[in-house]
Amino acid sequence: MNNKKQILVTGGAGFVGSHLAEHLIKAGHKITILDALTYAGNLDNLTSIIDSPNLTFIKGNICDTSLVKQILEKHHIDIIFHLAAESHVDRSIQSPSIFVQTNILGTQSLLEASLEHYPSQKHFRFIHISTDEVFGSLNETDMPFTENSPYHPNSPYAASKAAADHLVMSYHHTYGLPMNISYCTNNYGTRQHREKFIPTIIHTALSEQPIPIYGNGQQIRDWIHVEDHCRGLLAIMEKGKIGERYGFSGHNEWHNIDLTHLICDLLDTHKPRSNGKSYKDLISFVEDRKGHDTRYAFDSKKAKKELGVEPKVRFNQALEQVLLDSYNKFR
Repeated sequence: MNNKKQILVTGGAGFVGSHLAEHLIKAGHKITILDALTYAGNLDNLTSIIDSPNLTFIKGNICDTSLVKQILEKHHIDIIFHLAAESHVDRSIQSPSIFVQTNILGTQSLLEASLEHYPSQKHFRFIHISTDEVFGSLNETDMPFTENSPYHPNSPYAASKAAADHLVMSYHHTYGLPMNISYCTNNYGTRQHREKFIPTIIHTALSEQPIPIYGNGQQIRDWIHVEDHCRGLLAIMEKGKIGERYGFSGHNEWHNIDLTHLICDLLDTHKPRSNGKSYKDLISFVEDRKGHDTRYAFDSKKAKKELGVEPKVRFNQALEQVLLDSYNKFR
């Protein structure tokens, strides 16, 4: 039996999408990437696979329902991994309308196209990649979120993702569209956009600029390596039950200020400053983000039990690799 799939990856030139595309190509699947190549999408992220005969790249917008329908039909798509999204919380606070356009209306466009297409594909599935931020904020002593936690999004970004999740679930309940939803905690790894937390710390430090830390830096985030996240997404495709939701966690919580200190310590060791001072001297506390959530954490027992996945990447070792990769590109 041939288990190789025809797969559409939306947002496949972005951070997580490009890593997922690499995994899919390595597994022998044929993939089509649809990406608008806005600020977060970059063809350089696909350098390792761009010449593969199993990859088709299409520059386009997920809101273009006609284009999506053409792709699904022409490439006989079995699986959609929907990663295309506006994802930076600060940007959502400044310009929420684009988040509504891409994250909500874009998802609805994909769902409409899928609704026409899926009856012709025996094993079709719509896998929607969400975020733990749809569940809101935890206190330091609260139990982590689970797939059954109530939705309570606090930022325009989280609200737009929550709305998209509900659309996906409604298309399953109302029309029978085969789907899954995944959640994950904060990703890190190579090729991550510089506006994200870890790249911001590294690049401002290497630039000898003030390292901006919101508020008092006591916010807590759980960190999962992008490769562990992608292994989870593949497991959903291979083992996930239709209609189920699965969350992935690194079981690796850090206060923002403590993680900043760790990164500075690693930089002090591997790339000492010319003036002999620690990078910690560059830390600068700035006005807190509006509506800043205190803590995100997720209990991924369901993913371990039903999909057989749990994090494998060692945080400190992987963080060093991110640091060295960033330094080489910085030079």
